[in-house]
Amino acid sequence: MNAPHIPARPIQALPDHLISQIAAGEVVDRPSAVVKELLENALDAGASHITVRLEEGGVKRIAITDNGRGIPPQQMPLALARHATSKIASLDDLEHVGTLGFRGEALASIASVAQLTLTSRAASEPHAWEISGSQTGAVIPSSGALGTTIDVRDLYYNTPARRKFLKSEQTEFGHCAEVVRRIALSRPDVAFSLSHNSKTIDHWNVSEVDKRSAYILGNEFANARLPLDEAAGPLRLHGYIGLPTASKARADAQYFYVNGRFVRDKLLTHAVRAAYQDVLHGDRYPSYVLGLDLDPALVDVNVHPSKIEVRFRDSRAVHQFVFHAVSRALAQTAPTAGATATGPMMSPSGALPWMREQQQTSFSAQFSSGLGVAQTTADYGALFAASPAADNAHEVPPHSQAFTTSPAQSLPDDEFPLGFALAQLHGIYVLAQNTKGLVLVDMHAAHERILYEQLKNALDDNALQVQPLLIPITFYADPVEVGTVEENQAALQSLGFDINALSPTTLAVRAIPALLKNADTQTLARDVLRDVREFGGSRVLLERRNEMLGTLACHTAVRANRALTLPEMNALLRQMEATERADQCNHGRPTWVQLALSDLDKLFLRGQ
Repeated sequence: MNAPHIPARPIQALPDHLISQIAAGEVVDRPSAVVKELLENALDAGASHITVRLEEGGVKRIAITDNGRGIPPQQMPLALARHATSKIASLDDLEHVGTLGFRGEALASIASVAQLTLTSRAASEPHAWEISGSQTGAVIPSSGALGTTIDVRDLYYNTPARRKFLKSEQTEFGHCAEVVRRIALSRPDVAFSLSHNSKTIDHWNVSEVDKRSAYILGNEFANARLPLDEAAGPLRLHGYIGLPTASKARADAQYFYVNGRFVRDKLLTHAVRAAYQDVLHGDRYPSYVLGLDLDPALVDVNVHPSKIEVRFRDSRAVHQFVFHAVSRALAQTAPTAGATATGPMMSPSGALPWMREQQQTSFSAQFSSGLGVAQTTADYGALFAASPAADNAHEVPPHSQAFTTSPAQSLPDDEFPLGFALAQLHGIYVLAQNTKGLVLVDMHAAHERILYEQLKNALDDNALQVQPLLIPITFYADPVEVGTVEENQAALQSLGFDINALSPTTLAVRAIPALLKNADTQTLARDVLRDVREFGGSRVLLERRNEMLGTLACHTAVRANRALTLPEMNALLRQMEATERADQCNHGRPTWVQLALSDLDKLFLRGQ
C-alpha cells in the first residue's frame, strides 16, 4: 500500500474547542458514557436521590437531576472548563483518589459535542442559577430545588461522523440502563429513578445491598446466593456470590467494584473464575456482586479515560485474597452446619487407603442389581422405629434414633439437613426425608464429589511430589519468560517446578510435579510461567491436577444400578453434609435437590 500524503504544517497549539472534542472521543464514546460521568458527579456531590431521564436512547436527550450540594454561581463557568475540578488539588490527592470522578474533563467534553445546560442551586443561594453552552456562557437566574440538573441535548449534533457509529435507539438505551444498574448496585443508600421517552422504566428506593441486588439481578440470583465478607490486612471483600446452580450462559451478571467504582479487571475476573473452576458446569459463568475495599494509595484508577480499569500495587496479593475468599465461601455450600459424618463411608484418615477400603467393603459388596425401590416395607418401619436394630457392618447409624414412631414429629434438621434415607430409585437416586420435605440425591454425583475432595485434601496434606527429569527439557524463551523464572524461583519450586535459565534466551526444566509427568513439559512450563507472572500462581497446574483427580474420583465413585442398604444411603447423606462443595459434582452438576412440602402440595392440588 502507498503511504498517505501528509502535507508539511507548522507546529501550533490546538484551539480549546478542538481539544475538548478530541477528549470527548475518549470520554464520550456513546450516550451511556455521558450517563456514567454525570451519575458519578452526582454521587460525588452527596446526592441521596438521582433521576435519569432519557429520550431516543440518550441521543436526543439526557437529563440527570440530583439533590446534592449544588454549585455556587461563581463556580459554574469553571465547571464547564477543561481540567477544572473540586476533587483533587495536588499529586497527593491524585494518589489517594476517594471520589468517582476527578479528571475535570467530562462536562467540557460533553459540552463540545452536545447542547448542554447546567442548572444548580447551592444551599447558600436563594434560588438556582443556569449556564448554557460552554464556560463562556452567561450565568443567569433560574428555578430549581437544592442540587443540580444537567440537561444534554442532541448528542454529536456538530460531529455527524461520530453519530453514524451509534447503534439503534434500543441498543443505546440498553447501554445507558446497564450503567444506571451498575451504579445503583454500588450505592443502595441512594434512590434512583430511570425513565425513557417519558415512560418510567425503573425506580429503586433507598435499601440494603441484599434487596437492591435481588431487585436488579432477579429472583433467581436472590434465591441462590451466598453472602461474603472477609478482610485481610488492608483488603476487604464483601457482597454476594451466586451458587453454581445460578450460573449463566453469558457473563452478564458479574459486578465487581473497587472502592465503590465499577471495574472490568482481568485479574479480579480471573481470581473469581478460578475459585469457581471445579463447581461450574461446562462454559457457564458465575453471577456475583462484589466490592473490594482497600487503601486508595494501593490502587491506581487513573489508567484509562473511562476509569473502568485499575492497576493494583500488589496484584498478586489481591488476586490470592479474592481467590481464597470466594473459594472459602463456595466451600460452605454443602448442606451442613458442622455435622459430623459417620457410618461405613466415613474413614478416620480420609486418605487414599480409605478409598481402597471402602471399595472392598460396602460398595463392592454383591448387592442386588435390580432396578426400582431397593428396600422392603420392613426397612421403612425400621427407619422410624424408636430403637432400630443394628448389625455390625451395616448398623443403622445412631443418629437415626432421633426419629420416633410418629413421622409427623420434627426431624433434627439443623444437625442433619439432608434428613434420612427412605429408598433407592432405579439404582440411581437416593430418596430421603428432611423437615422441609423430600430430598433427591444423585448417588454417583454425590459420591464423586466426596472422593474428589478427599483426594485433593490427601494430596495437599502429603505435599506435592516432584518428578526429576532424567534429561532436562530445554527450549527458547523470550526475555519476559527468563525474567519470570529469575524473579519467581520460590513460587515455581512451591508448585513443583525446577526451571533455570541456561542463557539469556534458553530455559531448562529439570523437574515437574509427578502428577503431571505425562504432560507436554515445554507447553506446561510456558503456561505456568505465564500464570505466575500474571497472577502469582499457576491456574494451569491447579486445573490439570484437579482434572486428573476428578477423573480418578469419577471412575472410583459408586456406579449407577448399585443397590445400597439404608445404612449406606444414610452414610452417604452424612458424608455429603460434611464435605465442602457437596452441592455440585466435579462437573458442576447438582448432586441433590429439595422439594418442599408446599411444592408437593401444589403437585397434588392440596388446599385448592
